[in-house]
Amino acid sequence: MRKNYSKKDIMELVKDEDVEFIRLQFTDMFGSFKNVAITSSQLEKVLNNECMFDGSSIEGFVRIEESDMYLHPDLNTWEIFPWRPQQGKVARLICDVYRPNGMPFEGDPRYILKRAIKEAENLGYRFEVGPECEFFLFHTDENGMPTTLTHEKAGYFDLGPLDLGENARRDMVLTLEDMGFIVEASHHEVAPAQHEIDFQYDEALATADNIMTFKLAVKTIAKRHGLHATFMPKPRFGVNGSGMHINMSLSKDGKNIFNDPEDELGLSKTAYYFIGGIMKHMKGMTAITNPLVNSYKRLVPGYEAPVYIAWSSTNRSPLIRIPASRGAGTRIELRCPDPSANPYLALAVCLRAGLDGIVNQTEPLASVDLNIFALPEEERKKLGIEAIPGTLIEAVNELEKDELIRDVLGRHLSTKYIEAKRKEWANYASQVTDWEVNQYLNQY
Repeated sequence: MRKNYSKKDIMELVKDEDVEFIRLQFTDMFGSFKNVAITSSQLEKVLNNECMFDGSSIEGFVRIEESDMYLHPDLNTWEIFPWRPQQGKVARLICDVYRPNGMPFEGDPRYILKRAIKEAENLGYRFEVGPECEFFLFHTDENGMPTTLTHEKAGYFDLGPLDLGENARRDMVLTLEDMGFIVEASHHEVAPAQHEIDFQYDEALATADNIMTFKLAVKTIAKRHGLHATFMPKPRFGVNGSGMHINMSLSKDGKNIFNDPEDELGLSKTAYYFIGGIMKHMKGMTAITNPLVNSYKRLVPGYEAPVYIAWSSTNRSPLIRIPASRGAGTRIELRCPDPSANPYLALAVCLRAGLDGIVNQTEPLASVDLNIFALPEEERKKLGIEAIPGTLIEAVNELEKDELIRDVLGRHLSTKYIEAKRKEWANYASQVTDWEVNQYLNQY
C-alpha cells in the first residue's frame, strides 16, 4: 500500500491535481493528529525539510526555551483528501519531527516506532500488523455537539434497516478505498451504534500511519452524515466497549516465521517466545495499549474484553488468541488494546516485548483452552494466570517498574507520559460523579 514518491513526483502531482493546500501531519504523545497547513507555494521549502514549528505547544514535546522544531515529510505518505473540494484540493504528508541540529526528536512517537522496527530489522525480521478498529456512531445535538444517543437496536453482523449507520459506514469504506486502503471487511459490532472496519495487513509503520488516517477519515465522513464517530473505549454503561485488536506476525526472507507445520498447533518456537515476551511485559505495556481512565471501564469481565494474561488457539477469553489461519497467515492477536491508544507507541511496545521474548527465549505458560471468565479465582491462581492492571494508575505504576517498556519509549517520552497520566488519574479521582450523588446524597 505504501507508495514510492520523489520530490519531483510530489511537485508534479500538486500541479497536475490542482492541489492548493497541504497539511503536514504529525502526532503528539497521546496519538492526536496535529498539523501545519501550507499553500502549494511553500511546498519546495517543505520538501527541503525547512518547515519549522513551535514544539513547546505540543503535549509531551519540548520546553519553551527549546521550542524550534522541524517537520521532515515522509513523501510516501502523500495523499489527496477525497472529501475536500475538487478545485483547490487539499492533500497531506505525514511528517517526522526533528531538532534544529538535524537529529530526530527522541519524543516523536513515529520515531519511537521506527527505532523498534530497526531493532527487528537488525535481527532479520519484518514486523507486519493488521488492526481491527471498532468505533461508535452517535447522534449530535442541535448545536452539532456529540451525544451518546442512538436510535438503533442492531447487534453483531446485523444489517439495515436495523443498522442505521450502514450508509455512513459504506461511505467510510468507499472513501478509504479512494485513499488506497484495501478494506477486508466492515460490519456492525455487538453494541447498538458500534461498528468495525478492518483493513489489510501491512508493515508496522505503514499500519500505524493508516490507523491515524483511518480515524481522521471515519470522523470526517461521520460528520457529513450528521453523526459523531468516537474511538472512546467505553462511551456507554451496560454495553460492550470498543477494542482495537492487534494481529501481528514476523517474517524473515519473505517467509512467516511464526508458522511451523510440524508443531501440534502449527506454531514455531519463535512464535511461542514472542507470546512469552508479550505476556512477560503486558502489565507494563497496558498504560500504552489502554491509555485512558475510561479504557479500564471496558476491561471488566462480562463484556468480552480480555483481562487475564493467558493465550489460546481455541477461545477468545484470554488476552492473546491464535487465529485459525496458518502458513503465510499465521499470526498472534493481542485483544486488549483499544482505539484510543497511540498506534505508534502501541506497536512499538508490542514489537519490542515480543523481540525480548525471542532473544531471551521466554517460554509462555501453557495454553488455556477454557473460558477464563468462568474459572474460580483459586483455579486461575493454580494455572498461574494473572490479570492486567485494573485502573490507569495501576497501569502507570507497572509501566514505571518495566525497564524494557520505558526503554522503548525513551527517557524523554516515558517521563512526560507517566507525569501526564498521573495527572489525568488525580484529576479523575477528585471528581464527584453523578453515580456518587445518586448513591449517597439521600443516604448520608
